[in-house]
Amino acid sequence: MKVRFKKLSLKAVTPSYAMPGDAGLDLTAIQYTVDPEHNFINYYTGLAVEIPQGYVGLLFPRSSVSKTDLSLANSVGVIDSGYRGEIIFRYKFKRNEHFASMRRFKEGDRVGQLLIIPYPIIELEEVAELSSTERDNGGFGSTNK
Repeated sequence: MKVRFKKLSLKAVTPSYAMPGDAGLDLTAIQYTVDPEHNFINYYTGLAVEIPQGYVGLLFPRSSVSKTDLSLANSVGVIDSGYRGEIIFRYKFKRNEHFASMRRFKEGDRVGQLLIIPYPIIELEEVAELSSTERDNGGFGSTNK
């Protein structure tokens, strides 16, 4: 499948798979800004993508995030097919963390990955009762009895 993308900056790095069989395309930070008031670091990729209709782009951290003091602020980013703006990763850091000593990504680091997957169009139907299952309404650890 071909997906169109645009480099918004001369420093932007073309997304790529690190290894054959990888699901996510690695994305590289070309700059970052820090918002100490809200404990965010925004990593800019300098890239925009044209997600095809019927597909969604999902932004995930790479496993290397475990070597940092960061966590992706919205858990999973969603790029809808109508969005044409820059791909930006927003990471949170701990309030008491001193920025100079914080383990974080730097410009030129791969800061996340993009998965592009199809999704179904759901037609909801309101009903008075739902069908019964073995699990039924058990949640939060109910299958680990």
